[in-house]
Amino acid sequence: MAPAASGDRGLKSLVWQKLKAAVFDDCRKEEEWKIILLDDFTTKLLSSCGKMTDLLAEGITVVENVYKNREPVPNMKAIYLITPTAKSVDGLINDFVSKSSSKYKAAYVYFTDFCDDKLFNKMKSSCSKAIRRCKEININFFPYESQVFTLDVPNAFYRCYSPIMEKTNDNVMEQIAEQIVTLCATLEENPGVRYRSKPLDNASKLAQLVEKKLENYYEIDQRSQVKGKTHSQLLIIDRGFDPVSTVLHELTFQAMAYDLLPIENDTYKYKTEGASGKEREAILEEDDDLWVKIRHRHIADVLEEIPKLMKEVSSKRKATEGKLSLSNLAQLMKKMPHFRKQITKQVVHLNIAEDCMSKFKNNIEKLCKVEQDLALGTDVEGQKVKDQMRVLLPVLLNKNHDSYDKIRAILLYIFSTNGTTQENLDKLIQNVQIENDSDMIKNWKYLGVPVVIAAGSQQRRSSRKDRSSEQTFQLSRWTPVIKDIMEDAIENKLDTKDWPYCSQCPAPWNGSGAVSARNKPKTSYLDDRKSGSRLIVFVIGGITYSEMRCAYEVSQAYKSCEVIIGSTHIVTPRRLLDDVKALTVTKSKDTVFFKNE
Repeated sequence: MAPAASGDRGLKSLVWQKLKAAVFDDCRKEEEWKIILLDDFTTKLLSSCGKMTDLLAEGITVVENVYKNREPVPNMKAIYLITPTAKSVDGLINDFVSKSSSKYKAAYVYFTDFCDDKLFNKMKSSCSKAIRRCKEININFFPYESQVFTLDVPNAFYRCYSPIMEKTNDNVMEQIAEQIVTLCATLEENPGVRYRSKPLDNASKLAQLVEKKLENYYEIDQRSQVKGKTHSQLLIIDRGFDPVSTVLHELTFQAMAYDLLPIENDTYKYKTEGASGKEREAILEEDDDLWVKIRHRHIADVLEEIPKLMKEVSSKRKATEGKLSLSNLAQLMKKMPHFRKQITKQVVHLNIAEDCMSKFKNNIEKLCKVEQDLALGTDVEGQKVKDQMRVLLPVLLNKNHDSYDKIRAILLYIFSTNGTTQENLDKLIQNVQIENDSDMIKNWKYLGVPVVIAAGSQQRRSSRKDRSSEQTFQLSRWTPVIKDIMEDAIENKLDTKDWPYCSQCPAPWNGSGAVSARNKPKTSYLDDRKSGSRLIVFVIGGITYSEMRCAYEVSQAYKSCEVIIGSTHIVTPRRLLDDVKALTVTKSKDTVFFKNE
């Protein structure tokens, strides 16, 4: 049974089904309740794909933290769903120090991934008599959305791109590769692995490791039906491949909200209408069908859609008349409890949209035109921008824009010209008085992005797919580069020099198997593919909400191929600029970057 909370939500459902089969079904006995012990990682994992009601349905009566001191329940068996780390294993061992002081009747141990011999032997010598099961379930990633996954290792950005860590990132790559393999195993895919060959070698290193670990995994795993390469591709890319999409102001609902509003851990805080307005919290998640429906729409469409839905609800009961507002909706909720949940969600999203629009009207609207012109190199009429500095100056002179917005505009200017001279950069930093934050600009060079170039050595802007015929809003003309990459991968148009394979390419993707894209119409080429082929895209160092949206849009357009996108973590423009600035800061050796360190 899929969790009621997750419904048919792609990756989330797959992860739940795997947990159910590998853990709960594995140790199930009728009419027997159990306790489950979790660490920080597995707490987050379980909460990302299920609810407490789902655990109750699986016979779990209590959820506890393995690190904390707990009251013993010696008549109950305990499931330990933990990461194979010293801290988590010590928590398990401490529960069974001696037979007389054992906290539980028995232990069923499930590690998220490979447990090394040293830890395993320590556990075996300390409490083997209490352990009834000990298995590795190979789920070491988070299903953030139905088509989005994250490894939840934001510090990988520092480890992969900081010049201070330049020669010590091999452990990072090893762990990221292991985590990606657990994603492939959950999807039951053995993809052809490709990587972007420029400008850095992180993608190449990681791709080679993933290919090797995939080979080892499917050789060892006797239960898997997957033997050869499946009808899927895995593309691995360094974050510097598209700097523009990381700093541009996006006007689609989810990306805009996370950029402009203080949303933390997917939680939006707002106040209810009225004099006694109480502070409320709403979690932005896929259980909310309205959120799923509108999250990728332009803010203008959202502001039109939500009032329509609200009117539909209210008109059914003729509960309101005249102009609809948040205050009379509050009255409606009191009168009609059974509509409360439905209306609450609509009110939440209207609040978010109105919060976004108040920020937009104050400052962002003027910024957006400048940003779009710089990013695309053309104005709304399609005329080439001849003088980027003239476009940029009004933003820098406007006292209402904060330093982050000015830095974002300066970066777009630099990206649009593929770098600027040292003299010009120094003048920009000095005139805008951002000396303390200048590393937010300068440190992009560590991502392989040109920042400072010699006078007269300006590089040409790389060509993009022509999307002039696509309908867009004037302030949303930019399309993330990753969408071009996804479409070209599906249509077999990626250049093998820029996108080499680490292994033999699966026949449906190499243009030489059943059919080549050049020799047949696109629909026929795609129909020839095995149903359910997947394109997995992994970005080292963070993905944006606009890039996440592209996975859904491309999947919708190419029905025969599901696109799944993932990264070490998810970034907002402000968060990424802080991370870029920190690349040249020496961090304490005691800082723990990964759970296995």
